[in-house]
Amino acid sequence: MTGLSEAAWLWVAKMIGAVAGSAISLAYLLPNGRREAAVRFGVGVACGFVFGGTAGIKIADELGIADALGAGEIVLMGSAAASLCAWSAIGFLMRWFGTQARREAGVGR
Repeated sequence: MTGLSEAAWLWVAKMIGAVAGSAISLAYLLPNGRREAAVRFGVGVACGFVFGGTAGIKIADELGIADALGAGEIVLMGSAAASLCAWSAIGFLMRWFGTQARREAGVGR
C-alpha cells in the first residue's frame, strides 16, 4: 500500500469518510425499509465523494484547525460530514413526501 500516490490516498479517505458518515447516520435516523436505506446510502456516499473536500476545508477553517490537519484528514472529515448531512436530508425529505402522499390519498384525515 505504500505505492499509492497522495491523490489515491485522498480518494480512499473520501470513500471511508462517505461510508462512515452514512453508517453513523443509522444511529439516529433509521430508514423505513430497504429501498429507503439503499437510496439514502447511495446519496450519502455520492455527496461524500462530491462535497467531501470542500466541506472538510470549510469545517477545518471554521474550527480553526486547518493548519493542524493533513489533507487526508480534512477530506475524511468533510466526506463524513457531507454524507451525514445528505443522509439526514434525504431521510427527512422522504418522510415529508410520504406524509404529503398520504394526505393527498386521504389517509389519516
